[in-house]
Amino acid sequence: MKRIMKEAMGDCSTVEEFRFLVRCRECGRTWHSSPVRFSKAGAEPKTEGMSAIFRTLYEKERDAAREKAAAEASEIFSRCPVCGRLVCDRCFLICEDLDMCIACAKTLQVRGDIVAGEAFAPRELPAGPIGKASTEESDIK
Repeated sequence: MKRIMKEAMGDCSTVEEFRFLVRCRECGRTWHSSPVRFSKAGAEPKTEGMSAIFRTLYEKERDAAREKAAAEASEIFSRCPVCGRLVCDRCFLICEDLDMCIACAKTLQVRGDIVAGEAFAPRELPAGPIGKASTEESDIK
């Protein structure tokens, strides 16, 4: 799952810190990883050799931060075994036979409980078009 998560993550990193995001393919909410500060943030390399070391160190630390972010995201997102989409816990159901996203549950007329804790019946889907939530409302905490 971590490999799938790493492939799905967007990179919002800057020269100062590493940060990643994942967007739910059902509701469009965006989750951001905890920021990880680059160990040499603000430091100016004095030589070309030090610049090469900083670049290599940056890549190494970014890879480690990506691994950490993938582990964090794996606690909040699940891959639907029916459609293969990556969805947040608000859009993923625990069902009797096979856990799945709310869209597949609706299509297959299956009932289940949302991982985030809300009850779900096939006719009780979130209102509005998928993926059109505003930035303020769409952040997953």
